[in-house]
Amino acid sequence: VFVVLVIALTSSVVAIVYICLLPLILQTYPPAWICWHLAYGHWNLLMIVFHYYMAITTSPGYPPQAKDDLTGVSICRKCIAPKPARTHHCSICNSYTPLTPEAAWLNNCVGHFNHRYFFSFCLFMTMGCIYCSVSGWDMFRDAYAAIETYYQTPPPTFSFRQRAFHKSIVYLWVLCSSVALALGALTLWHAALITRGETSIERHINKKERQRLQKKGKVFRNPYSYGIWNNWKVFLGVDVPRHWLTRVLLPSPHLPHGTGLSWDVPPCVREQRAPLLAI
Repeated sequence: VFVVLVIALTSSVVAIVYICLLPLILQTYPPAWICWHLAYGHWNLLMIVFHYYMAITTSPGYPPQAKDDLTGVSICRKCIAPKPARTHHCSICNSYTPLTPEAAWLNNCVGHFNHRYFFSFCLFMTMGCIYCSVSGWDMFRDAYAAIETYYQTPPPTFSFRQRAFHKSIVYLWVLCSSVALALGALTLWHAALITRGETSIERHINKKERQRLQKKGKVFRNPYSYGIWNNWKVFLGVDVPRHWLTRVLLPSPHLPHGTGLSWDVPPCVREQRAPLLAI
């Protein structure tokens, strides 16, 4: 249901842009701005569609069926089996996922193999909503002012098509602005976690561990954080400079580093971090 709702709302915005805004842009904007809007708008739409499709269709990652092959650092309370590091057992889909289980609007868990798709979808959807809100601000004000005159006496002589245009612009701006605020906050939250090399569950665990060690005069070191820059390179799969184009700015189905069960130092990280506990 939520996936259908996301697709329906996104499709409605795209339809309004093509039917109402694009003809206006082609008629009134200078050629340079027309090229900019066409290029950026379609690129942003492509990135949204690609990453949302990959996020809902890519398996988050499941533990091996043979429990002897599973290297764990603790015992799962739900299935009484070794639990891999950085994971949480989702009882809905029976996966070990390192993030918040079962995102309703994905109809899927967010795990090791679709984490990048999930974050990229949130990022590009936020960018698209901000783009629509900023670009359509003047048209929103004009449309809203026109709607306020509907109830005057005598009423204005707007045609059905003009009224539909006004309401569509207001709907688009309100929806995009609301989504930009809500989804933007979620995107910033996950960006902060990626920057620190943590998952949403690890943040709470690490905070308690940091406080516990601080009382003993020790310093907590996150073994999965390689520094801000390297954390982003690991997350995005950037091994060489050209990957910023081919894997970040363009749709890419490349796999993440590691298996989700073991966490060896990725090849793009030159220096290993300090051990977990340092006195």
